[in-house]
Amino acid sequence: MNTRLVIFDLDGTLLDTIGDLAVACNASLAMRGLPQHSYDDYCGFVGNGIMRLVERALPEPLRTPENVALMRADFVRCYTEHIDARTRPYEGVPELLAGLSQRGLRLAVASNKFQAGTEKLVRRFFPGIAFDPVFGQREGVPLKPDPAVAETILALTETPPGQALFVGDSGIDILTAKAAGIRSAGVTWGFRSRTELEEAGADHIVDRAEEILALL
Repeated sequence: MNTRLVIFDLDGTLLDTIGDLAVACNASLAMRGLPQHSYDDYCGFVGNGIMRLVERALPEPLRTPENVALMRADFVRCYTEHIDARTRPYEGVPELLAGLSQRGLRLAVASNKFQAGTEKLVRRFFPGIAFDPVFGQREGVPLKPDPAVAETILALTETPPGQALFVGDSGIDILTAKAAGIRSAGVTWGFRSRTELEEAGADHIVDRAEEILALL
């Protein structure tokens, strides 16, 4: 396939972050005396950035711009303090990243998590991996599935779309790859279902991290 660059989503792809996300969001809800949510609920809430996460967590009548902004501020404060308490890399991911690096491939991260949180988690769990670049949610840049982040990574790494692979766990990631003209691999160990990946049109679907090596 002559792949030179692999772009990874973060949450649900490289790292199982749902425990820390759920605890932080439930803590923010508890401050307001509001109902909390389950692990499974949060698997459906995440993927579109923090604003959408906290909006989905709030009861529908309270989803005003003011309430969402206040909730977001509390969530970010709580989550940043405990961002790695329960988060762990998925099985086989550290070995996969090491193998890709040894083969000389360029690696990048494209996440809808806020930039500071994305950078902190990548430093914490993958200190020996040279991701270049690492992008999370940044002001003025649209979130996935808009292809802007993927296109920027292609430009910075001077990689043609046909020589890149985008790896993610959600339909959002697959649609991002399609919009940027990049081949996509959906992973089944994350937060979303195989059906979602199939319906989004994933070029490949993998069940184990090491299977990605065969797609290069």
